Parts: sequence; C-alpha cells; structure tokens
Amino acid sequence: MRGGREAARARVLQFTNCRLLRGGSLLREDLWVRDGRILDPEKLFFDERRLADQQLDCGGCILAPGFIDVQINGGFGVDFSQVTEDVGSGVALVAQKILSHGVTSFCPTLVTSPPEVYHKVLPQIPVKKGGPHGAGVLGVHLEGPFISQQKRGAHPEAHLRSFEANAFQDVLATYGSLDNVCILTLAPEMGRSHEVIRELTARDIRVSLGHSVADLRTAEDAVQSGAAFITHLFNAMLPFHHRDPGIVGLLTSDRVPPGRCIFYGMIADGIHTNPAALRIAHRAHPQGLVLVTDAIPALGLGDGRHTLGQQVVEVASLSAYVAGTKTLCGSIAPMDVCVRNFLQATGCSVESALEAASLHPAQLLGLEKHKGTLDFGADADFVVLDDALHVQATYISGEMVWQAKAAGQ
Repeated sequence: MRGGREAARARVLQFTNCRLLRGGSLLREDLWVRDGRILDPEKLFFDERRLADQQLDCGGCILAPGFIDVQINGGFGVDFSQVTEDVGSGVALVAQKILSHGVTSFCPTLVTSPPEVYHKVLPQIPVKKGGPHGAGVLGVHLEGPFISQQKRGAHPEAHLRSFEANAFQDVLATYGSLDNVCILTLAPEMGRSHEVIRELTARDIRVSLGHSVADLRTAEDAVQSGAAFITHLFNAMLPFHHRDPGIVGLLTSDRVPPGRCIFYGMIADGIHTNPAALRIAHRAHPQGLVLVTDAIPALGLGDGRHTLGQQVVEVASLSAYVAGTKTLCGSIAPMDVCVRNFLQATGCSVESALEAASLHPAQLLGLEKHKGTLDFGADADFVVLDDALHVQATYISGEMVWQAKAAGQ
C-alpha cells in the first residue's frame, strides 16, 4: 500500500447498483475503493472534496467479501503434500484457478507425510499477497501427523506420530521451520498435547482439534490451553453421544473461556455431512461455522486415479475415496459450490452462508480487520455474485482478477 499523499492521489473507484454484505446485512449501498482498500465515502467527500474517478455498474449483483479457504489440499492436478522441483509453481496454479470460485485467500494444507516432505515443502510456501496472479496465501495448514490412529481417515498410518518426551522439540524436528504455518490440526488426547498447544498458540498458530477420539473434557482442556478450531466437524472424530458428546460438544460447552469463540470447519459438498447434521451444527453455534472445501488434487479434474500425499485416491462421480476402500479422502467441490450447498441444506440466510466462507475464517485467523469484511479500511478483496450465488467476478485489492464473461461462462 502506498502512504500519505501518494495514496490520496490514487484513483477512486465507485461500485454502484449493488448490494453490499456489511455488518451481517445486505445493504443497497455503493462500494468505494482506493489504493486497494475500502473507503469511507463521507470522509472522501467532506475531508478531501473528491468524487469517484470511475463508476462501475454492478447490475444489481451482491458484493461479498472474498472467500477464504482454510483447508485445501490441492487441486487441478497439484498435490501440496508432494515434493516437486518447484512447489511454488503448483501453489501458484491453484491460487490462480480458485479465483473463478470467489476465493481470494487460502491456506494450502498438507496431510500426514514423512518429515522430509515437510522439510522440503514448507519453506517453498511462503505467505503471499493475492493479485492478478492468484489468491493470497495466508499460511499453511498442517493436518497431521500428530493424530489418532483410530480416526486417521485417509492419512497413512505408517507416518503417524505421537509426542515424545520433549514434545515441542519433536514438533520442530518433524516439520522443520514453522514460519509459514498458521493452522495445525492435532488430536488433543495425545500425551503432552497441551504443552504443544500452548507453544503453538504463543507463536500465533491456530491449533485445531481433529482426527481424534477425544472426549468432551479432553477437548475442553485443549481449548483452555488455546485450541481455537475444529477440523471438519463430525468427520474423523467420535460420534455425538448424549452422555459424552466428544469434540462436537464444544459447540455448546460452558467451559469455553469468556470472550472466546470456538470455530469449526464444515465440508458442505453434499457427501461428507448430511444436511440434517449441517443444520444441527449451524443452529447450535452459527457464529463459529467455517466453510472449508478440504479439496484434493482431483478438484477440477475428472473421474479416475489421483494422489493425496502418500495415498492413491479414486474419484467416481462426486466422491473421492482411498483407492480400494470406502474411506472418504477430501472433496472435489469448490468453495462457491459449498456455499450454495450450505445455503440450500440449512435454509439459513444468504448473509449467513456468505459470512461462513469469509468473515468467520478471517476471525479464526485474527484477520477480520483486513479480510472477510467490506468495512472501511479493509482490503478490497471481494466477490461479485448473482442472486443464485454464482460468481460473476472476483476482485483483489480493488482490481478485477477474474470475470465470468471473460472466461466465457
């Protein structure tokens, strides 16, 4: 961003004839943008005596904050958990392709892998601003290998790990540098996990609970230690039971510290979670729901055999399984499809569906002042949608980076 007088001289864009998602409501207001950020038009007019340099008619469309995907394993033939000569080019390809689905920021996700994979891949996925080249990288999500053998799902058993005597040093030895990491999924029932949770939280890394057989008390203790997220709720955890609801019980727990919000990921691809379960979770704790794709490298490709880290995956119709099994292993639904599925399944408001893919993930990561919002001063990352929530255009820092008409859609 430019500062001072240079920023004040930058062109002012006024997006008109639109409905803005702001403050939980769709408002018939214009969106004003300058130098990549959202402007307060009153200050512009009264303090600077300026009007827009250019007006853009949005045709009555919805303008919502850009979608943020905090769990995406790859896509379009790119596997983030595979060592290649140029990991960065694969991340860049996915970043460019997901623009058409309204995603302006994401967290590349690595599934359980050998230490040498982490050591080679993680340094090659730095935090990066979005732009015409693609969606921004907010940091890596590490899902495993410190997870339950019983609830490993598609994670390869041979590479699972537990915490040794010097727990956090074992974490560092496994992953190498954590500089590019923003979320880490672990099973809280593992010995010494609370020590690890506290260390990670102190480094501003969000700890997520998942692939776990933890009971509710163990999950609550993990939250007390700093855990803030639940990885793909209902999947790869103990089922809800009325005498011990397990991790699911965190949605209504009275042991969550005051002022804290527990966020939880939901895969609304129509396969991982029954619509009734989506409705139960949303009605119990709507403000914590974060839509994730959990997309695998087969996203955007057809049926057949693909990879997910160390595993071979078979895709048929809309489902992906570990080859030769009935174990689900991620999704092939992009974020805009998940938003529409979620809206239809829950009967929630359009505003709620859009915030689950934008504001809530931003809040989880502590980025709500800049991302996931159209408030004044925020980054001008937004998506233009028709009434059926189909993406018409995607903007990053106030610049159009994808348009349906230009793509022939």
